[in-house]
Amino acid sequence: MPVLDLSPQLNDNLWPARAFVGEVVPFAATAFREGHDLIGVELQLTAPDASTTRHPMTLQADGADRYGTAAQLGVAGRWTYRVRAYADDFATWEHNAAIKIPAGIDVELMFVIGGALLGQAGLDKARPLAARRLFQTAAKTLADTEKSATERFLAVADAALRQAIAAHPLAGLASLSAERTIIVERARAGVGSWYEFFPRSEGAVRRADGSWQSGTFRTAAKRLPAVAAMGFDVLYLPPIHPIGQAFRKGPNNSLEVAPGDPGSPWAIGSKDGGHDAIHPDLGTVADFTFFLKKAASLGIEVALDFALQASPDHPWVLEHPEWFTTLPDGTITYAENPPKKYQDIYPINFDNDPAGIRAEALRLVRYWISVGVRIFRVDNPHTKPLDFWEWLIDEVNATDPDVVFLAEAFTRPALMQALGKVGFQQSYTYFTWRNTKTELEEFFHGLASDTPDFLRPNLFVNTPDILTEYLQFGGPAAFKIRAALAATAAPTWGVYAGFDLFENVARPGAEESIDNEKYEYRPRDWSKAEELGKSLAPYLTLLNRIRAKHPALRQLRNLNIHASDDDSILVYSKYLDAAFTGTGQADALIIVANVDPHSVRQTVVHLDVTRFGIASGDTFDVHDLVSGATWTWSADNFVRLDAFTEPVHILHVTPHDPGHA
Repeated sequence: MPVLDLSPQLNDNLWPARAFVGEVVPFAATAFREGHDLIGVELQLTAPDASTTRHPMTLQADGADRYGTAAQLGVAGRWTYRVRAYADDFATWEHNAAIKIPAGIDVELMFVIGGALLGQAGLDKARPLAARRLFQTAAKTLADTEKSATERFLAVADAALRQAIAAHPLAGLASLSAERTIIVERARAGVGSWYEFFPRSEGAVRRADGSWQSGTFRTAAKRLPAVAAMGFDVLYLPPIHPIGQAFRKGPNNSLEVAPGDPGSPWAIGSKDGGHDAIHPDLGTVADFTFFLKKAASLGIEVALDFALQASPDHPWVLEHPEWFTTLPDGTITYAENPPKKYQDIYPINFDNDPAGIRAEALRLVRYWISVGVRIFRVDNPHTKPLDFWEWLIDEVNATDPDVVFLAEAFTRPALMQALGKVGFQQSYTYFTWRNTKTELEEFFHGLASDTPDFLRPNLFVNTPDILTEYLQFGGPAAFKIRAALAATAAPTWGVYAGFDLFENVARPGAEESIDNEKYEYRPRDWSKAEELGKSLAPYLTLLNRIRAKHPALRQLRNLNIHASDDDSILVYSKYLDAAFTGTGQADALIIVANVDPHSVRQTVVHLDVTRFGIASGDTFDVHDLVSGATWTWSADNFVRLDAFTEPVHILHVTPHDPGHA
């Protein structure tokens, strides 16, 4: 029996599919046989400890020969699976008997065939004794000519008998697919709330003469309790290494540099060292270790930037000039992303000494792992060879499987997706540029359905380089909308400091903040903003609290798009069956968002209620986790969303309580 098109698998098993601990993974295969006899299909799933469980697969659509089931993968490590198709002898007999016996065709012959099947199962010592007795009793009833045909046939309808058959089908011929692999990584590889800040800005002080005293790891540690209080569990730090002086950039990427301008942290390397050194202004390795321990005590992991590039002052430039590209005039090529120019950064040329560069990159990652870092946000990985990352991540994860790599890859889809296939556990995406209802529907559907076996999106709402027009001109509503979408659509999302203060002024002609923190100190008065009601921190806290309470939001593949009659009202649901929540109760949420931050919208939303565990035609209650309001809904519902108050409903679905007014 052909067993074809197994899922999940990548490019004919060239790379393993990926999942994270706790993820519910859909498995599918196409299977069929010649003729009209029925088949059964099951998933055989082998865990890292070599134990195998069997999961019946059901036909997904009549005539499609496509079978599927879902399984929750609860342990990190290498999992394998096969799909087994078999001749379902009992189902074939029952199908034929249900047609022939009422019609009076081959009645006794059908009972003889059925009795033989059940009798054989009753002699199978591999089955439990109780089940064997059920089979023997049913076989005797089928052979009892003193009973009516109807009575005899009803013997196979016994619930206990059906349960015994389901547990161990009466199977004949069988075919087993090839084995496929799934690498299951720790939960943080797939689920997390990220916050980014520059440690040099946290605690930075402007002196009376206008010069700056940099913040340190010790002063930045004072910000950690507030980050934890908002519910963020990953803190991402831009590069913490020494910064070069040559061609150092001034404010707003200017070539005019004043004494004391700190320069871009991505211009790595100076007389104080390179990628394995810490900027003296931030402190020492001991100070960084203190920062890591303080974060860990608050439930926060620290993600460190890994940027394979160098300032003109980096020790590599003298020690390994072959690692760079030298132009005919003798100068070294600097980094460009037209129209942006980064004269303070030399990109690495991976072609001249690939072995040497690989050895150094692996040394650096393992050094920071030894210090205590387990997450790396990789800068511009799409500008480096794909096979380099495949090798590096495989080398690191072979000894440290809990280390997570995030790809900051704003690039073409094929390359972005290939980075996920070769090993990156997470990736930035095009989310920041998907703002309309139509764009978001297409984008979210793709994330949930097309690429989840290898690309895990980290939905950052902004970065030091990205302040979209939507945020520039959308007001506070735009910030709420983007945060709510990111926090509910994907298991991993992120915020760069300043978003929580509604910072929306861009550098003229650019899609980045004015007075960009990449080039200067930006201390912020967080407490004062909250006192004045000009902070988004309470809303971010609420979103992370909702995420922590609702396991459906910690899955990616369960997002389903629904309809509305308004071109700015986006509707989607997240549902997790009770078998997978850990609470014994299903978890269902509906998100209804007005994605036009300048308007008040009212419309009717149209729901496929079966997508979140409600029977078609039933009513149900929805509780808005943002406003606290509760309504009774059905498949079609009126909504009104005021962008100037609460632009997004996050609705928890519960069965309808008739006593609710």
